[in-house]
This record gives sequence, structure tokens and C-alpha cells, in this order.
Amino acid sequence: MTAARPITRTVAAALCLLAAPALANQAAVERRGADRVEVTWTGAKAVDIYRVDSANAPLKGLTPISANDTDGHEAVTLPAGAHALFALRDRKTGKVWHVAERVIPLQQASNFRDIGGYPAAGGKTVRWGLIYRSGATPMLTAADQQTIGSLRLANMVDLRSSEERQLAPTRVEGVRYSAVGYSLGAMMPKDMAAMRNGAALYQNFPQFFAPQLRLVFDLLERGEGPLQYNCSAGQDRTGFTTAMVLSALGTPRDVIVKDYLLSTELRRPEFEMAPFDPAAFPDNPAAKMFAMYRGHKATPLVESDGTPFLAGAFAEIDRRWGSVDAYLTQEIGVTPAEIARLRARYTE
Repeated sequence: MTAARPITRTVAAALCLLAAPALANQAAVERRGADRVEVTWTGAKAVDIYRVDSANAPLKGLTPISANDTDGHEAVTLPAGAHALFALRDRKTGKVWHVAERVIPLQQASNFRDIGGYPAAGGKTVRWGLIYRSGATPMLTAADQQTIGSLRLANMVDLRSSEERQLAPTRVEGVRYSAVGYSLGAMMPKDMAAMRNGAALYQNFPQFFAPQLRLVFDLLERGEGPLQYNCSAGQDRTGFTTAMVLSALGTPRDVIVKDYLLSTELRRPEFEMAPFDPAAFPDNPAAKMFAMYRGHKATPLVESDGTPFLAGAFAEIDRRWGSVDAYLTQEIGVTPAEIARLRARYTE
């Protein structure tokens, strides 16, 4: 059985940096082994640390795994593959905040991560354990399925085309599944030169993926529990969707772009598409493309001058709608009142 790939020191440092809340109390979780993580914090002199199942779990009746802890770090042993989500309570003020590891420890999955911990509107942070982004999940092991089960997902939205979903059905089980059917070819620019320009491809996203965004925001508004959404690589369509969700929650654009760029090192392409015989799918236009790219490594999501592809989507939104807020209201149907409710539910 394949072991979960360790995160490089560079990526771990970036994850900790991006996870730091814009608050006096800050915390991070870093994995130290298959069954060990380290929780670190600053700001509070003494805290009680609780391991929780969700960011909404009440602490009443729970026993802290470390009480009146004053040294700023705590090593915690977990069952192998368990997701690390913790609540910290400031002993002096009683304030509670949450922290988790960003990357979910899976053996055969790609780019599956929590978007919690980022700065949000009003000096708050995005809640951990409620919104997840990922690549496709057609090769999950039984242990992976158990780990994902521990996230207690209420809904998942598959952003992939109909052809991709036929080639690589998800192995996430027991979660309400939604998707909007479309052809992969319809997403691509008609101009072949534009296909080599990532920013040009992304200019199509605000209009083309409006139905998917409406679905994602509708589920967030319902608040039925943690939500996961994915495409094949978990970087392009998923990156755009995450950019819109974080924008709605008030995350600064530079932080959104940094999260987007993490995909290059967090992808594991070998687990994004299960092996298949292209001849078995003669009428599936995606089969030839994925067979051609089999074995390719992830490449940086930037133009030759360093401009992130995601900038193409932001530029198109700014040009056509004037701002992300206006785009969300006019095109996706997310009203200012709904954004206020989303921020109340998904930030702390």
C-alpha cells in the first residue's frame, strides 16, 4: 500500500505562513510522521488544546489533550491517516479558535486540502474543517476512504466534464454528489494559440463555470455540513472556484493567489486518473487527451513572465463586472445579504 507522500520543507513553510490568521492568537499544525503532528501557537500565554471532529463542535464535555499549556507547542499522536483538527482555548480570555493541517493525509489522492485558516473579512479567519478542495479521487485506498469519511462531508461537487467523470468515477462514498454536465471541448478556447496561454483559458471561466459556482454557493448557503469540490488536477477549475469562495469570505487577493500556486507541489498526477484503455472509450474525447498526458508532472501555473494563470479570470471579472463582488451578485446570484451570512458561518 502506498504511503502518503511527505510534504517538502518549502511547501510546509508556505502552508504554515498561509495558515497564520490575521489575529493576535495564531496557530499552525505540521505533520511530523504518519501518526504524529505538532501544534504550535503564539499570542495566548496559556491554552487548553482539544482534538475535535469539526469546527462547529462544542467543547463542553470534552477533555483537553493538553490543559494550561504554556510552551507554545504540543506534539500529538493520532491514528495513522487521521485528519488533525484542533480547538485552542485561551485560558485568560476564554476565546476559542481552531487550527488544522492544510493537506489531508491520503495515500492515493492528489491536492486534497482544507481552505481554512486564511485571513477573512473583519479581521477574522476562514474556519477550518468546513470547505475542502481537491483533485479527482478515482484511486482512493480503503484507508483513504476512511480518512475522508472522518471529515464528515455533507456534499461534494464534481467540477469535471461529463467525459472525465466517465473515465474516472470518484471513490468517495456516502456523500451527496452533484455535478453539472458539459463537454471538455466546450471549455477550451477555439483559437489553438490561446490554448497555450493559460490566462486566456482562464478568461472563459467566469462565464463558463457560472452554473457550477451557483451550485457551490447554494450548498454553502444551505450550511448542511462540510463541502468538498474537485476537478481532475484540483488546480484550474478548482483553483478558480476557491478564488471565488475565498473572495466572498473577504480573503485578500494576494493570499488567494498564493493558495492557488500551492497546487504545483501538492499535486500527485499519478492518482488523478486511474489507468484505462483509450480503445474502450472511442466516443470519449477526453480519453485521448488524458492518455497523451499520462506520466506528465505538474508544471507551474504561471506564464513565462511569472503571471499566474488565475490572473486571467480576475482580469475578465474586473473588465466585465467591475469587481468580484459585482460578479458574484450579478452573474452567480449571491446577494450582499447572503455574503454576510456566509461570512458569519464560515469565518471566526
